[in-house]
Amino acid sequence: MKLATIETWAGPRAAVLVGDALVDVHGVDPSVPPTVRQILEGGPSLLAKVGEIAQRATLQKTPVSEAKFHAPVHDARKVVCIGLNYKDHAEESGAAIPKEPILFAKFPTALIGHQQSIELPPVSQEVDYEAELVIVIGKGGRNIPASSAREHVAGYACGHDVSARDWQLKKDGKQWMTGKTFDTFGPVGPWLVTADEVPDPHKLRIQLRLNGQTMQDSNTNQLIFGVPQILAYISQIFTLEPGDLIFTGTPPGVGMARKPPVFLKAGDVAEVEIEGLGVLRNPVR
Repeated sequence: MKLATIETWAGPRAAVLVGDALVDVHGVDPSVPPTVRQILEGGPSLLAKVGEIAQRATLQKTPVSEAKFHAPVHDARKVVCIGLNYKDHAEESGAAIPKEPILFAKFPTALIGHQQSIELPPVSQEVDYEAELVIVIGKGGRNIPASSAREHVAGYACGHDVSARDWQLKKDGKQWMTGKTFDTFGPVGPWLVTADEVPDPHKLRIQLRLNGQTMQDSNTNQLIFGVPQILAYISQIFTLEPGDLIFTGTPPGVGMARKPPVFLKAGDVAEVEIEGLGVLRNPVR
């Protein structure tokens, strides 16, 4: 199943992709919670009910071409990010392979959806792109064993970890979080694909195109820490909750590593494509 959040007359609503249309499942059946996060909180039985409602629906349909997207979980409580998590990107950066996951965070105010604009802040001149696989938590938990970690995953989505390199790397103390969490610096979408449709999240081609030119092209088999290891590690620190988003790191080809460097500019269009998950497209302004 593909779950999205779209704008409706009543505000952001959970929607299920059926064919070339998105079904507002709360609009069809008001007993269904209106948001994706609340649906995930309801567990597998509610998720199955939502899928059945969407398949039967004849009304409350919005063509994909006309939909205004938010991030699939537009009201996520936590947005956790993993740094230097691709072998080939660590080599590109000249960094040692991490022995443990490197963590930072974005605030939920960074989240935007498919087709929404990445806004360049006037205080940064070095805004970079990073294609990422995003894990969406379905079942919460603390101290989750790696052996059962994938039971806690609702699904996966394309993500874009937009990064102000001058803030991240040139400020006193290297301000990773501030460089990563400007408003609009967390595009996710266009939808989350439920885990049952992603047999192995560690065998997916991942790409980023800038104005049609391929800048990043790798595979999630390059992940240093896979989904089970990430969830086991971070759940030692804090409780994971349904709807939490985890950006899992980026492959090589980022703008700052190029000679000369390539940074985002107004008028650019960035596209993140991950095998089986769709294409996340965002203009830059």
